[in-house]
Amino acid sequence: MSKLQEGAIAERIAHIGDQFAISGDFLYGEELRNGHINTTYRACYRTDDGHVDRYILQRINDYVFKDPAQVMKNVEKVTRHISWKVLRRRKNAAGQTLTLYPARGGRNYINLPEEGGMWRCYNNIEGTHTYDVVENTRQAYQAGYAFGSFQELVSDMNPEDIRESIPDFHNTPKRFEALQKSAAADIMHRVASCKKELELIRSWSPQFSKLVDMQRSGELPTRITHNDTKINNVMLDEETDGAVCVIDLDTVMPGLSLYDFGDMVRTATCMASEDETDLSKVHMQMPFFESLAEGYLDATHDFLTPNEVNMLAFSGWLITTEIGMRFLTDYLDGDKYFRCEYAEHNLVRARNQLALAESIQSNIPRMQKYILKLIKSYAD
Repeated sequence: MSKLQEGAIAERIAHIGDQFAISGDFLYGEELRNGHINTTYRACYRTDDGHVDRYILQRINDYVFKDPAQVMKNVEKVTRHISWKVLRRRKNAAGQTLTLYPARGGRNYINLPEEGGMWRCYNNIEGTHTYDVVENTRQAYQAGYAFGSFQELVSDMNPEDIRESIPDFHNTPKRFEALQKSAAADIMHRVASCKKELELIRSWSPQFSKLVDMQRSGELPTRITHNDTKINNVMLDEETDGAVCVIDLDTVMPGLSLYDFGDMVRTATCMASEDETDLSKVHMQMPFFESLAEGYLDATHDFLTPNEVNMLAFSGWLITTEIGMRFLTDYLDGDKYFRCEYAEHNLVRARNQLALAESIQSNIPRMQKYILKLIKSYAD
């Protein structure tokens, strides 16, 4: 990047930051590019006493989130509730939450057409870091515990008070229908390059409605869920690797606890990244799953129902398959949803996720056996 480009980005970040209740003089800013959806900057300011504070400035992607104001209402409700609950308990390190800073006009967000849309400002949680890929079983445990703690902290909220930011986000049958339509239209003439993947997904389709059918019949309760439980959405303490805070709350919606656990299985039990092209490296590792399940159930076993527990292993396969379908659909549609670095990036991701789904599927009996062992230990 040229000095001119760096200067333009710094000027932009300073302008956006000036819209929020931030004290001090702007020093510098940088773009954070570890997410697929929103534009995110970190901005640094020096206060009058010489201290340096850092903030997160983020634009909500209005192509993905059609009603950004409603997204912010959800985020505000959830963060306030968690803050209230943590202050009441004065414990639970994994229960910290993000703080929203007021913007000009009195709201916690501001619309800046000249800067691409709606922006918000969060605290930068110091002394923490994230991982894009789980590196050891301790991190897997902490991921499970963090998202399990999040579910526990919002378990007493009414799901009807939170609106869907993306309707049918984890409705696997509808994701499959969308894929079928995109394949039939083939607007980018890409179907020929992914026939094998389409055939595999179609062979699995009879199982896609299992969770939504159970939710519809009342066999699974609707809860407030995070819906994007990747390891890089957990802030970990730099010294201990202990869970501190769950971030990226835009997809907090009414849903199933299984969606969150399933996405954790997808992202915390495989050491390969979503972009890995060598599929021999893409497989689930049982020690990681065992640590993940232990962390999650340590936080949730008191309120999960037997039906939720019984479907935990299956959910890992289902959500991994669903994400593979989403990558493949976006590939067929011309890469409109996920940020891509090259032409076949979404196809690579889709193949990667389908390979992982096959690995998870082969391990479901072992996964289920371990979950039941954990549940029995809590009862004893």
